Amino acid sequence: MLERIMADNGFPSPLAESRGCRVFQFQSETGEGVMTQYDLFPGVYLVYNDFHMEGYDSAFHTTEDMLCIDYCRQGRMEYPAGPDAYSYVEAGDLKLDRRLEHQGHFTFPLSHYHGITIGFTLPLAVQSLKEWVREFPVDLVRLQEKFCAGRHPRVIHGAPSVDHIFQELYAVPEQIKLPYFRIKVLELLLYLDALELDGRTEKPYFYKSQVEKVKAAHRLLTEDLERHYTIAELSARFSIPATALKECFKSVYGQPVNTYMRNLRMDRAALLLRQEPQASVAEIAGRVGYDSASKFAAVFREAKGKTPLEYRREGR
Repeated sequence: MLERIMADNGFPSPLAESRGCRVFQFQSETGEGVMTQYDLFPGVYLVYNDFHMEGYDSAFHTTEDMLCIDYCRQGRMEYPAGPDAYSYVEAGDLKLDRRLEHQGHFTFPLSHYHGITIGFTLPLAVQSLKEWVREFPVDLVRLQEKFCAGRHPRVIHGAPSVDHIFQELYAVPEQIKLPYFRIKVLELLLYLDALELDGRTEKPYFYKSQVEKVKAAHRLLTEDLERHYTIAELSARFSIPATALKECFKSVYGQPVNTYMRNLRMDRAALLLRQEPQASVAEIAGRVGYDSASKFAAVFREAKGKTPLEYRREGR
């Protein structure tokens, strides 16, 4: 059933396939992604998602009645939150939907996304769970109604125990994977059934025009690290209020503007220190926007836990 749904809805042919496990590869000009899918019960599947790309175009469309649960382990994902509006899934979030709005371009603002998807095709999954687990108390249809009343995803942010459930799926011996996955899926369903909805499910959304301006500001900020821009300069240049700029930037990229740029500069400096051993610390400081080598060294040590010279020596 699941293989037919994937084949009919824009998925590539499996790169590899063995005993209920399929590997799908996605490629674009910005990188590649891999999805490793396991069939657990009829109508129930688990997928590891590992994308190293800025985004990809999805042609997925299904006429099946579905409930899908996406857990973000690392990175960020942009998703539609209504007409011309976007919101963002970050590390630790759960996104639940019926895959009714799963076509179009999916963006990963940090150029990577890692997580797990657990999907249910109703009513097949309902019947198979009844057969596999007698008197299992969770009603999948009721759970779908609880979290997915509308067309757009419901995101759960900061729910306790979610990380515990999913992190254990990343260290499973090969010989027990399928039975262990089944147990963890049942645990997740019990957890979601008991979870009381509150403010954790309310994620801010931003209009497309705001997001486009923030992404343009991001391109300007990152294309030349020697140049510094203030929030006021960015606000005026891209015609967006300073408060909206700061809030939207943090939602898209996961950090405030200044924190994001400081970390980017230190990551670039760390790369240059090891790739160009002949370059002086002062020269590298200048290339990432610091006129003072001593100030650069202090910020670098705070970020990396080592002085620039210590970092360079340890990389040899």
